Amino acid sequence: MGKITGFLEFERLSEANLPVQERVHNYKEFVLHLSDEQAKVQGARCMDCGIPFCMSGCPVNNIIPDWNDLVYKQDWQRAFEVLDSTNNFPDFTGRICPAPCEAACTLNINDDPVGIKSIEHAIIDKAWENDWVKPRMPEVKTGKKVAVIGSGPAGMAAAQQLARAGHDVVLLEKNDRIGGLMRYGIPDFKFEKWQIDRRMAQMAAEGVQFRVNQHVGENVKAEDLLQEFDAVVLAAGAELPRDLPVPGRELSGIHFAMDFLTQQNKVNAGDTVPNQIKATGKHVVVIGGGDTGSDCVGTSNRHGAASIAQFEIMPQPPAQENRELTWPNWPIKLRTSSSHEEGCDRDWAVVTKRFEGENGQVKKLIAARVEWKDGKMQEIPDSEFEMKADLVLLAMGFVSPVQKLLDAFGVEKDARNNAKATTDGEGSYATSVPKVFAAGDVRRGQSLVVWAIREGRQCAREVDAFLMGKSDLPR
Repeated sequence: MGKITGFLEFERLSEANLPVQERVHNYKEFVLHLSDEQAKVQGARCMDCGIPFCMSGCPVNNIIPDWNDLVYKQDWQRAFEVLDSTNNFPDFTGRICPAPCEAACTLNINDDPVGIKSIEHAIIDKAWENDWVKPRMPEVKTGKKVAVIGSGPAGMAAAQQLARAGHDVVLLEKNDRIGGLMRYGIPDFKFEKWQIDRRMAQMAAEGVQFRVNQHVGENVKAEDLLQEFDAVVLAAGAELPRDLPVPGRELSGIHFAMDFLTQQNKVNAGDTVPNQIKATGKHVVVIGGGDTGSDCVGTSNRHGAASIAQFEIMPQPPAQENRELTWPNWPIKLRTSSSHEEGCDRDWAVVTKRFEGENGQVKKLIAARVEWKDGKMQEIPDSEFEMKADLVLLAMGFVSPVQKLLDAFGVEKDARNNAKATTDGEGSYATSVPKVFAAGDVRRGQSLVVWAIREGRQCAREVDAFLMGKSDLPR
């Protein structure tokens, strides 16, 4: 490594954020990437640890020690080339990945881990600024045609890799714009959508064709795609939300989180959304303690909500994990997002009993406290309480892909109603239907953007091998 003793000399420096009072008045990104000198110092903290657990902690197996060292040496272009060799979209992951690589960092055993995500963010921003991100054209066209259904990170990664292998690739999206939940699920203040647009321009130059408003099972027939294309990749995500079937669920003002977030992203994109779900002046309750719930908090703050409460059915996690027990795995610990810092009352071990309203509109939520014993939830006697609730947002995760797509192709499903396809051995990512493959959340269930990119890349290699008998694409 460039600075053998760097981890002993330098402290971790996190990326700076714009002040809360400034950022809550717009939907712009507010995280500021490291300066060249700051990134150099953070790169110097990377240890010569022998076994880089960060690489195995990263789903796309980024070659993290190498680009940390190159940033320390200020060789930014080579750092980008190393990063680009394993990750199609570090501009996505450098902003919205929770960084399992950092949890696996050897330095994390007894100190603050290397700021891997912040260095990745700095590298890719530097690459775009210097015009190093170029289309990668195939040397030979194969004449084979592949349809990729779903334009989230898995679909985009699969499409780009297959185009680079020389295939004619068409990326189909049911919505009016490319990007999947990156486009309409993640708020702009975390991830501005022009970043998808510039990747689309790169992919278009590489030969990928984009078709929007293509909803398989409605205005597109699966049999037509099977007839037109030599292979089909299902990468449509897992968008079926978990509902909350309790008394009063039918009241107005109770919505799935993704409906709320999608509408705001459409407005940010310049669309007119009639009867938009707004939190302005309302008492907002967000049910679900994950990232989607946090996104609802941040959006509600920007709407000007009267109050925001978020609760989770699971117990409050510890502020600090027991690293000796959890490292190098992803730890369960209390995480406070930037949206929480903007204003939110949080609570844990709370279950919703019912909703109550007036004239068909929700007005309050009746909840109770629970405790967990031997993995089972028990309601605590006499613990019921009520909360004001003019707007309730259900952010309890996703249960499966939309079944209409899987049924249209007739693919076999696993026990969780995902498309059934293994990732081991010959024929990985292949479904039960000949020449139909599946990758990303449609196969593995709700997961991370970085896992979707990994699966898209790996699936592309399997499709290429299926079409050509072998593949030179990286896994």
